[in-house]
Amino acid sequence: MTIATAFLALLEGQPRHGYDLKRAYDQHFARDHRLHYGQVYTTLAKLLRNGLVIVDDIESGGGPDRKRYAITEAGVTDVQRWLDEPVKPEQYLHSDLYARVVAALLTGRSAAAVLDAQRDEHLVAMRELTRRKTSGTLADRLICDHALFHLDADLRWLEHTAIHLDELAEQVRG
Repeated sequence: MTIATAFLALLEGQPRHGYDLKRAYDQHFARDHRLHYGQVYTTLAKLLRNGLVIVDDIESGGGPDRKRYAITEAGVTDVQRWLDEPVKPEQYLHSDLYARVVAALLTGRSAAAVLDAQRDEHLVAMRELTRRKTSGTLADRLICDHALFHLDADLRWLEHTAIHLDELAEQVRG
């Protein structure tokens, strides 16, 4: 998802000012990676230029004018097109972790140590996500579950690879 697509989805609900868009984006899409204000206004300028939003209202006050943005029909179509297109499943055929295991084997280092260190790192991350989801909102719980399921799959791969490490070492060195 791009920032622009998220803004369009947010604007489809109601017209908003840039500050309100940033706050809603941070709340719904980027709790851990908040937007910088510069990104907000750069993205809005691009959406304006592409005809996906319009300036719906301008409020004058003590400071700079506050523009309220609204989505256009072209913007609604853009959101629908994005929603209709399924996310391509990650195939994970290029893995930094796998490359580290192979590099350890090629250089005579302990691939088991690489797997053990990674397992420890995954468990730390899983504990943090589990802690976070127990005190969070439903949105927090769902995104944490998504991450936890991926980490669990990684842990299963680590265990599976550990079982086949001798055979892999023969193939890599052979």
